This record gives sequence, C-alpha cells and structure tokens, in this order.
Amino acid sequence: MMECAMELSDIDLNLLVLFQHLMVERRVSKVADIMGITQPAVSNSLAKLRRILDDELFLRTPSGMVPTPFAEQLAEPLGYALDMIHGGLNQGVPFDPSSARRTFTIGMTDIGEIVFLPALIEHLGREAPGITLNTVRNTAVNLRDDMESGKVDLAIGLLPQLKAGFFQQRLFHQRYVCLFRRGHALDGPSFTLADYQAAEHLVIVSSGTGHGKVDELIKKAGIERLVRLTVPHFVSVGHILQRTALVATVPEQLAQTLAEPFGLTMHPHPVKLPQVPINMFWHAKVHRSAASQWLRGKVFSLFGASQTPQ
Repeated sequence: MMECAMELSDIDLNLLVLFQHLMVERRVSKVADIMGITQPAVSNSLAKLRRILDDELFLRTPSGMVPTPFAEQLAEPLGYALDMIHGGLNQGVPFDPSSARRTFTIGMTDIGEIVFLPALIEHLGREAPGITLNTVRNTAVNLRDDMESGKVDLAIGLLPQLKAGFFQQRLFHQRYVCLFRRGHALDGPSFTLADYQAAEHLVIVSSGTGHGKVDELIKKAGIERLVRLTVPHFVSVGHILQRTALVATVPEQLAQTLAEPFGLTMHPHPVKLPQVPINMFWHAKVHRSAASQWLRGKVFSLFGASQTPQ
C-alpha cells in the first residue's frame, strides 16, 4: 500500500474513471465497451493503476472482477469526487428525458414493482422513450454499497439502513388493510376483530421489510390467527385470494392495485397497526445530478403524498 502522499498531478483522471466503471460492472469486457477501448487497453490501464496505488485492486474470479478491501475503501470517496467533477462540468446542462439514452436501476420490493412500475413505465414511454429501467430487490443486494458505487440509482421503501451519506424524501405513509375475495363470508358492512380471528389467513413472510414488523405486532397484541398458508413474497397474493377463502393483511396501496383485476375487496384492519413511512433514497454523490433530480421528481409527482398512480 502506498505510504507517501499522492498529488493529483501524479495520476491520470481516466484511470480513476476506469476504476469506477470496474467497481460497478466487475467485467473487463463491459468496461471496454463503455469506454470505447479494447480489453487489452483496460487491462494495461488497470496494471498501471495497480502499480501507482500498490494494490491489486481487483481479483479475477469466475464471477467477475472482485474488488480488494483497499478498492472497496477507495470506491465511495472516488465515486463522490468523480460525480462532483462531472456535475461541475455539466452544471449548466439540463437533463432532456425526451432524447436521453440511459438505464436507471431502482431498488424496491415486489410490492413496489406491482404498485409503482406500471404507472412509471407508462409515463416513461410517453416522456422518455430512450430510458429503460432495471429493478433489484432491496433485501437481495448489498443496497448501501451498490448505491455508493452507482450501481443502483434510487431506492424506494422502508430502509432504515440508509442513513449516513444518503438523502431521503417521504412519498407517503403506508396503512394496512384486510384483503379477501368479493362474496367472502366476511364481505359485509361490519368486520370485527372476532371475524378476523375466526378467519383462515394467508401470511406473507417478507423478511427485512416493514411488513414483517406488522406481523410481529399482530402476534404481540395476542391475536391468534389460523394461518393456512405462508408465502415469501406478495406476487402471488391476488391469485391465491381470488380462488380461496383466505384473508391477508397487506399494504393499502397494494390492495387498491389488486382489488379490481382479481375481484377482491378490502376492509379497514380491526387491529390497530402503525402506519409505515415509505421514502425514496439516493446517495449524496448523485444529489446534484440532473438525471437523478429528474428521476426523483418523476417518482414524487406520480406517487408522492396524496398522488395516486395514473
């Protein structure tokens, strides 16, 4: 590891750009395509950077180039610095969604995909035809590291792990309701706690999300439920409730989205449950990015506060 102080004049900025691309892509071939150079040129530049920094930086494995601990340490400050430089050079250049050609990656749960994506994709199709989206599960990736490295642009949900180094904006408070098929024995003007306890339940065990805490609160309240089925995600909830007499406790926005296509009805929950804040999060290094500002503005205009998907 280098022991003496390094000056900016000692290093080519392009080497740091290459380093940042490798942190995100983890493949020499992909970085070569992005930078418009050959794979040997990427390897030669990496070798030069290794000599300058006196560290291997990336180790070749069957799953790609894996960063060393020193590279992981460098990633956040270098990424932030490069983004600041890029933002400074382009601060007068607005982001034009109608002509932009790029991909945004958003971290969200399966509920988020069901509730947010149809409206978001519909609007992008009209206003930003060259923009594509990727989604990743908030709990299935190292979200903090991926947002710091630029691999994930935005995250939506209840994410207490994203604090230092991140900005957030409240979209809405999530209420929980009971959801079951129309014509259910409980589908009437009154729906009591006794009715809830007497029903057979579908429970979604969504670890690492706010919904898991809601199920814990129901148990702590001493509510006994006959759980007929447990599933690990929300994707199948509409299909299951449509064909069974089960009752599910789900977020209100999800219930509103599923009710019409699956012939379901929702009722206020008989158990007093707290509302869960749903925020969007972004890393400090993209705070001034025109593209990020546009994406955040679009998400908030569609789903923020009293907004509902159009």
